[in-house]
Parts: sequence; C-alpha cells; structure tokens
Amino acid sequence: MRKLAFYITCVLTLFLTACSSTEKSQVGISDNVKAQSKDDVQTILVGTGTQFPNICFLDEKGNLTGYDVELVRAIDEKLPEYNFEFKTMEFSNLLLSLETRKIDLIAHQMEVNREREEKFLFNKEPYNVFPLQVTVNAKNNDVQSITDLKDKNVSVSPTSNSAVFIEQYNKEHNLGINIVYSSGSVDVNNQLATGRIDAIITTPFAVRYYNESNEAQQKVVGEALLNSKVYFLLNKDEVTLQERIDEAIRELKTEGVISELSKKWLGDDYTVDF
Repeated sequence: MRKLAFYITCVLTLFLTACSSTEKSQVGISDNVKAQSKDDVQTILVGTGTQFPNICFLDEKGNLTGYDVELVRAIDEKLPEYNFEFKTMEFSNLLLSLETRKIDLIAHQMEVNREREEKFLFNKEPYNVFPLQVTVNAKNNDVQSITDLKDKNVSVSPTSNSAVFIEQYNKEHNLGINIVYSSGSVDVNNQLATGRIDAIITTPFAVRYYNESNEAQQKVVGEALLNSKVYFLLNKDEVTLQERIDEAIRELKTEGVISELSKKWLGDDYTVDF
C-alpha cells in the first residue's frame, strides 16, 4: 500500500509539474508573439512641410494638417505593419533629407522629373493632379500668359517642379525672366501683394486659399503650364513600402476617401482615376 501511495504521489507530482511547465510555456509563447508583433511594426518618417496651403500646413491651433497629411494618415490606417510619423522641414530640404535617410518618404505633392527619377523611387499609383499656372496680383492686367513674363520677376521654390519648368522655359524661349527663389510662401505672397515680384507659378487651389485668408487677392492667368500627376517619393530600395502604399491608395480611391479629401482641402476633385 505504501509503495502504491508513493507511486500515485509521484505520478501526480509529475503531472502537475508538466501542466505548470506547459502553462508557463504557453504564456511565454503568447508574450513572445505580442512582442514580435510589436517589433514588426516599422516606423516610417514622412517628410513634409508646414507652409503649403491646404496641402501640408499648420492650422489655427498649430496642428499639422492638409490634403497630403490626412491622406498619409488614411494610408497609415490601412497598413498595420507600418507606423507613419511626420517630420516637418523646409521644402528645399526634403530631397536631401530623403537621400541621407533622415526621412523615409516625402509627402508634398511631388511631381516626376528626370533628376528625381534618377535618384529616388516614386510610388506607381498617383493620388492627385497638380495644375501649375502663372499667378499674379488681382490688380495686375499686364500679365495674361507666360509670354508676358519677359523681363519680369517670377518667384518659385528652389528644387520644385515650378522652378525646373520656369528655368527650362526661360532658357528655351530667351524671355529674360528674373527667377527669384523664395524662402517661404508667406514671404512670396507679401512680395506679390507689394509688387516686389510680378508673378509666381502655383496652383488654383493655393490661390483659392490665399484669396480666402488674405486681403491681397491673386488670380491665375493663361493656360495650365503643367498638369502633372503627383506621387509619394521614397528611396530606391523601398520597393515593399512602395507596393503597400499603392495597394492602400487603390483601396482609398475605391472607397471614395481620396476624392472626399481632395474636395475638402482643394475645393474640387483633383484625384486621378486608376
């Protein structure tokens, strides 16, 4: 009897020890899965600006918002494996910051040009059309098209497609345009209002914003100089991120989210069908 009791006690002890070990093992696996899942979320630093009206700017409360900003946030909701965080800077610093990997993505209405294509990777699914037009003070009746900019002062942002376009156009047509490289949109609009510059190259939705928020009125003149599609810009090796962003954009287009964002921030639907 004593041997039997001893035997039963040993079996029970081994059983309870095994159960305890299994429970601990299961808890450990669960914790590891959670930890691994958390570690698998990759942070993507998104470079953007704060002075592009209705695209990427600070609202009255100092919050970063706008069309590109809110679109990135919508994409973030679609891609659980990524965590998108914004890093704001001057537009002229964005390309260098991407090249030196201080950021992973640019969200700033980036149009395709040869120089950018050589160094960087664009996502494939466009999310907007970017119409560029000559813009002057509302009281200026001398400038009706780009050909009237001969010997005029025209302001553009350095490294922008506006700058690339006007530099090439000026050279090919020998207009003698004095290209002034701006340091910020507020300064540019003040110069346009006071006559220190004669024109800028910008979009109708930027003009609309300033006309609603400033006393000095602007107007676009002539035909659109460019009607470029816009994309996000990444480093060449970010192919997986590129593909996932394209998938998210296609879903958001199908759901009508991008169209609504465009209407809300830009006053019209500037999205591109796929």
